Amino acid sequence: MTKKKLKKKDTVDGVKTVDVNKKARRDYEILDTAEAGIVLCGSEVKSIRNNGISLRDSYIRMKGDECYLVGCHIAPYKFAGVDAHDPYADRKLLLHRREIDRLAMQVKTKGRTLVPLKVYFNKSGRCKVELGIGRGKKLYDKREDVKGREAKRHIERAIKLHR
Repeated sequence: MTKKKLKKKDTVDGVKTVDVNKKARRDYEILDTAEAGIVLCGSEVKSIRNNGISLRDSYIRMKGDECYLVGCHIAPYKFAGVDAHDPYADRKLLLHRREIDRLAMQVKTKGRTLVPLKVYFNKSGRCKVELGIGRGKKLYDKREDVKGREAKRHIERAIKLHR
């Protein structure tokens, strides 16, 4: 059985993945992950359900004892009317106190940052954000990843030809 890469609109076990931050996996070595809820208004949820979200260039900022998603674009919902939301507003993340403390301790370590990895709707229909604690990759680390992928692809082709 081959492993399938997740794309937008894929549903696995009742979980609908809306957006994946591919740039985060390329630029950071992900050391740990966490799941967080997100505070949204109704038009934002409807826009996200229509795949109107982009995590490109977004990050997590710790303000006091709270976490916020910064730089995330949620497209305006065209049927929202007068009370449309701000597409680039900072959005509060919902985490337990212990999780916030654990993430804050890891982020205080030099060279680590919090990045959003994906946005999805869980089985009960709640919008969730998967957070990753990442350490920035150097250029040579990125090159090694590319070489590894190419070598794996070459091996798979050779095996396929010899069958």
